[in-house]
Amino acid sequence: MESSQESRLGDKVVYQIYLRSFNDSNGDGVGDIRGITQRLDYLADLGVDYLWITPFFVSPQNDNGYDVADYQAIDPLFGTMGDLEELISEAGKRGIGIMLDMVFNHTSTSHEWFRRALAGDEAYQDYYIFREGDAGHLPTNWASKFGGPAWEWVPSLGKWYLHLFDVSQADLNWENPKVREELEDVIRFWKGKGVKGFRFDVVNLISKPAAFEDDDEGDGRRFYTDGRHVHEFLKELVAKTGIDGMATVGEMSSTSIDNCIRYSNPSEHELAMTFNFHHLKVDYKDGEKWELMDPDIASLRRLFRNWQEGMEAGGGWNALFWSNHDQPRPVSRFGDDTRYWRQTAEMLATCIHLMRGTPYIYQGEELGMTNAGFSSIDEYRDVESKNYYRILLDQGKTPEEALETLAARSRDNSRTPVQWAPDDKAGFTTGTPWIGIPDNHVTINAEAEVADPDSVWSYYRRLVGLRKSMPLIAEGDIRFLDVASDKVIAYERTLGDERLLVLASFCEDAGGPLPIPVGEGFERVIGNYPDVLMGEGRVTLRPYEALALRFAV
Repeated sequence: MESSQESRLGDKVVYQIYLRSFNDSNGDGVGDIRGITQRLDYLADLGVDYLWITPFFVSPQNDNGYDVADYQAIDPLFGTMGDLEELISEAGKRGIGIMLDMVFNHTSTSHEWFRRALAGDEAYQDYYIFREGDAGHLPTNWASKFGGPAWEWVPSLGKWYLHLFDVSQADLNWENPKVREELEDVIRFWKGKGVKGFRFDVVNLISKPAAFEDDDEGDGRRFYTDGRHVHEFLKELVAKTGIDGMATVGEMSSTSIDNCIRYSNPSEHELAMTFNFHHLKVDYKDGEKWELMDPDIASLRRLFRNWQEGMEAGGGWNALFWSNHDQPRPVSRFGDDTRYWRQTAEMLATCIHLMRGTPYIYQGEELGMTNAGFSSIDEYRDVESKNYYRILLDQGKTPEEALETLAARSRDNSRTPVQWAPDDKAGFTTGTPWIGIPDNHVTINAEAEVADPDSVWSYYRRLVGLRKSMPLIAEGDIRFLDVASDKVIAYERTLGDERLLVLASFCEDAGGPLPIPVGEGFERVIGNYPDVLMGEGRVTLRPYEALALRFAV
């Protein structure tokens, strides 16, 4: 069932830029806005339609910019307003829109609003979530997502404030209409600059409960996730800022299909699409991020089926992704990043890009970049990783065990500089990079891959082109297929008299021929092996193979 949202976004692809690690134009070791402008031809050649840029607003950088101190000013670390205006203009000339990252669940404690609150201004205290109490008794037992309590005591006020994330990130009080008006002004300001889309950080956490109580079942999230007023808050924000119809996406933490249908169904007038993260928890042992296990591909397949088919049935729209600035590199996480590195990278790309929704490419993913390979806590920069290193040691882990966990889970895995060239700075900077560069940049880099028609980069470029040239991919229905192997994901897309069969193997041995009769009369649309291995009308998948076959119904 095609919707106006589908027809508008189904053939689009978004490229995410983690600004400090993308490209450094001035040699200070940190990526910047002018660095993006320098690489626009590369991005245009890849074929992407939007650039989602992580926050570049004034910030103490305790959480790498997700702790915003001024929503309408650019941090000098990243450039000037003139630099941004040039980027918007130059990107527009190439048919690329800029999508900004709005962190509206919380602000930095350095924000003027919070400073006024600490100074005793009760009007600004109502911008945040303060609770009366005493220093010895937390208002609730809720846990911060970065570790430790979700409340911080302010002795000068005799009050606690809520911070679901770092202690320097105080949660905003969306129940206060003045807060909502302030945030609406922020959106209007950036729209006026020519911004074409917005990504809303953890936006389904903005509506807190009427009363705060202990959680005897978990960390508190069940009280504020997809909260009681979140849909009406979003409807109001969209209506008052005129962003309905723009490329908007919400990051939805621990959400549900039913809520994401409401968030993204065009008839609701909230957002264009949603991120959910359930499929990126299939390697969490007992549901714990910091407990390692091999990915459960059968669960991954079930989650994809539920979300793809469920969102389609309800008229919702998915943002499709394997990675972002908060996730490990998928080629290291879901496959073999050494022996079958290229096959893994291209299989993962095929699996996600041919689904129903709008694909997101996270910077360096199109090159097959891997996890960082750090071996010392001193190499890490991420506040969450450093916090959890200490927590893991307190839990009795050895330093070696804690570092093994960080090597697999740390957000810094995706934050190492984009590998542009094989030189010692990876073509990222002429100075000292703010974070280390993986050794494999000498072989995995844009300079080598853009010129190679058989590279991971060229494969991504073909996938982006297919979505734009084949309405079947952009607009078709989706149905997942049952296969005997727990390591294979299979689905089909249909539109009119066309059918596309997509197969993806997540292992070296998929268990022999698949029990899916293929027969004759198909066209091989794309695959990461040069041919189709057939026998008795059935396909046999090779290690980490991806394959898409088109049939006329």
